[in-house]
Amino acid sequence: MHLPERPRLNAVAGPIFGEFLLGYTVVIAGLWLASHTSDGAAGSLGLANQVLESLYVVFRVLAIGMGVVITQLLGGQQKELVRRTALAGLGACTWAGLLVVAVLVLGNDAILDLLNAPDEILPLISPYIQLLAPAALLDGYNLTMAAILRAHLHVRDSLKVMVVMHCSHLALAVPLMLGVGPWEGLGLYGFAVALLVSRAIGLTLHLILWRKRMDLVPTARAWWVLQPRVLAPVLRIGVPGASAELGYRIAFMVSLSGAARLGVVALATHAYTLQLLRYVLLISLAIGWACEIMVGRLVGAGQFNQAHTLVRKGLRNGFVASGSMAVLAALASPWLMRIFTKDPHVIHAAHALLWIAVALETGRAFNLIVTGALRATGDVIYPVAASLGSFALVLGVGSYVMGRNFGLPGIFIAYAADEWVRGLLMWARWHWHGWLPHARSSQRRVRRR
Repeated sequence: MHLPERPRLNAVAGPIFGEFLLGYTVVIAGLWLASHTSDGAAGSLGLANQVLESLYVVFRVLAIGMGVVITQLLGGQQKELVRRTALAGLGACTWAGLLVVAVLVLGNDAILDLLNAPDEILPLISPYIQLLAPAALLDGYNLTMAAILRAHLHVRDSLKVMVVMHCSHLALAVPLMLGVGPWEGLGLYGFAVALLVSRAIGLTLHLILWRKRMDLVPTARAWWVLQPRVLAPVLRIGVPGASAELGYRIAFMVSLSGAARLGVVALATHAYTLQLLRYVLLISLAIGWACEIMVGRLVGAGQFNQAHTLVRKGLRNGFVASGSMAVLAALASPWLMRIFTKDPHVIHAAHALLWIAVALETGRAFNLIVTGALRATGDVIYPVAASLGSFALVLGVGSYVMGRNFGLPGIFIAYAADEWVRGLLMWARWHWHGWLPHARSSQRRVRRR
């Protein structure tokens, strides 16, 4: 198989940025629609989104592992193994998705108790989380199938799927939430119904593109059968990567519990601020994913010097872009926050949090970009081991203690400190070439297969 010419970093990062921009815009739109119902509805939506993101760690095992393994195999020109690995991911997605569904349907009350969800939002959020369950299963397929499309550098096709999927979600959410004519709509629950329909559309489009672009047509057996031998390299990469993310999510949920303890208004402020910050991290997140894809292909082809140069360039671009966007968000926050609320106390509190977030987002650039690059080389244990202490002490305990003493600003200071501690550890690993032995080992494994 002839390896295509390597595109420029921005050519890969640009469509990925478009995907994230669309996805986050729909979430922001949902939060805006919910906020026009009540702060409780907005807080419920924000809290439910955090629950979903935590459970999606299960899908990230597959998406992370599939992306890295397939890019390395493509770099090593192993076409048949690419096909087998991609199809094996569907069966794994089915069982992972059923696990997530079971947790959402059967365990939502326990989750809300753990998060100290305010009593006034429990009647609203509990049924909403259960309604998200079937959409979560479809999201698992879409996440993995999109990662495989991007690994083949079909980033524009992946963007097209996301455009249709997210636009259909938003187009359906408005009438389903707010109603049409005399029908008053479903309120917050309409967002979940629209999510399910849009994810079904996304899955259909992914199947079409798999057939057209990669000649991959899943059989009925592929959707249910687990293939441990084929999935072993995927899990070797994905499990440590997702374990680090799980550690982060657990520690973050501690901070979320601390925010919920401060009351409904604080929880809504926390949700508004975090959703606005999604736009700030988009560029670094897109560059990080693009670096991971391209580093994996370079490692499979044995081009280690090019990989090192690429990551240094990506980190420089991401650091400057995320810092600039964070400053702009903080400056514009008195006007931006009025999209969600007219409460002056919420607006003032969010303004202070967004200035703290300048430090948060510049530190996060290291983690998003360098950690993905380390993972793409096969260096998957160090990022987990180096992060656990910061997750436990800085993010988890630190946010809880700082939140009790300084409220939401204390929680955000802990967020920033955690990102910088982990980011500097990741950059030291890359700068001093600690990843190089793992890259050489990954290349040898690709050639042996």
